[in-house]
Amino acid sequence: MGVLLKFARFKDFVTWDVKSHLVSLIVSKYNVVTLSEYIQEETTKIKPFEYPNDDFKILGVSNKVGLFDNEIKKGKDINQAYKVVKDCFLAYNPYRINVGSIGLKTKEQKYDLISPAYVVFSCKKELLPEYLFLIFKTKTFNKIINESTKGSVRQILSFDILEKLKIPLPPLDIQKKLVKNYHDKLNLSISQEKQIKEKDEEIEKYLYKELGIKIIDNKTDNEILSFIRFKDLDRWTVKDLLNTKQITSKLYNTLNLSNIIIGKPKYGSNSKGLKKVTDIRYIRITDINEDGTLNDEIVSSEKVESSYILKQDDFLIARSGNTVGKTFLYDKKYGTCMYAGYLIKFTLNKEVVFPLYLLYYTKSSLYKKWINSNLRIAGQPNINSQEYLNSPIILPPLEIQNKIAQNIQKIKDKINILKNKSIQNKTLALEEFEKEIFNET
Repeated sequence: MGVLLKFARFKDFVTWDVKSHLVSLIVSKYNVVTLSEYIQEETTKIKPFEYPNDDFKILGVSNKVGLFDNEIKKGKDINQAYKVVKDCFLAYNPYRINVGSIGLKTKEQKYDLISPAYVVFSCKKELLPEYLFLIFKTKTFNKIINESTKGSVRQILSFDILEKLKIPLPPLDIQKKLVKNYHDKLNLSISQEKQIKEKDEEIEKYLYKELGIKIIDNKTDNEILSFIRFKDLDRWTVKDLLNTKQITSKLYNTLNLSNIIIGKPKYGSNSKGLKKVTDIRYIRITDINEDGTLNDEIVSSEKVESSYILKQDDFLIARSGNTVGKTFLYDKKYGTCMYAGYLIKFTLNKEVVFPLYLLYYTKSSLYKKWINSNLRIAGQPNINSQEYLNSPIILPPLEIQNKIAQNIQKIKDKINILKNKSIQNKTLALEEFEKEIFNET
């Protein structure tokens, strides 16, 4: 019956409507308090323009990292008074307050000023700033914030609105424990991300070792007189003549991509992508992850064209944009798929190349060095199909390719496990905090 019949003190309303009041009702096993009792606005300012030649260190707020050291400006370049932000102060933009757009000043940030457009406030002794910062990150409190902002066009969360909001407030020792638990989970996620990076480096070292790689600089030590083997050049430009480095293997031959494919490369469909799921998925450059898998943003083609349907082990390479050289190996596990226009399809000759080996080879720094040296950057970055045909591939015998690919796959499997655990710990860190705070049991 408590849900159906509830007595409310109208003086506690932030806005006078039933919806916002119902949203602001907090369920918690801890004492629920009004923020005004535990926070205070900080309005101390300095006037940089009075010191035109001095440097002033300005903070910014990012949706991802919170407060960060943004820029250093001369006093003469600042025409208004800036707010002072001390350690343990919080700051947010009142016009776009949401998850992550509030920042907590710690010793990590060395800068100490912020634009007067931001709201700066501090916490009293009974409220741990780190605890309140985490409260702001929760979905529950953000829902309360969104329902409490004012303004029909530009939503505003001013300090006088903020201080009327309510939060669960455990004793200080429990606040500290909850903050510690959050950071323990987060640090575990960071540790796993570090392990992922180490395993990526392990793959590079393994590939270099197995292929017997060495880098030959075709230039002599004389910068004026250099001897270059012109047969090794793909392009006859000054940049290529001066910067050419040839990656060679002491063990195996280097072939061009043209030597390991069947037929001609084929550009993808120009059909429009539709945000709906059908029996045929439409693969665009943005759908391909860096590791060669597909993301969950499934779209379909406006027009189904059978000539663009992928077959097992078809190989795709991105030809333009900021992800030139991104590669994808089609597997039937993805279901029926078409590929879009900014991708080029190559049909592999499986008698000379093991498809998974080629995928991992093109993910390595070996192939990316070629991409970077052959990329046309005038206008939109691009490499066309004919240029890709000249890209060098170090090619061991098939059984060696298979062995290399399988060993890399084992490392990749470990990386995927670490990625999943890292994402899970990062998610659980906040979810467990929120569940503990906004729960009556």
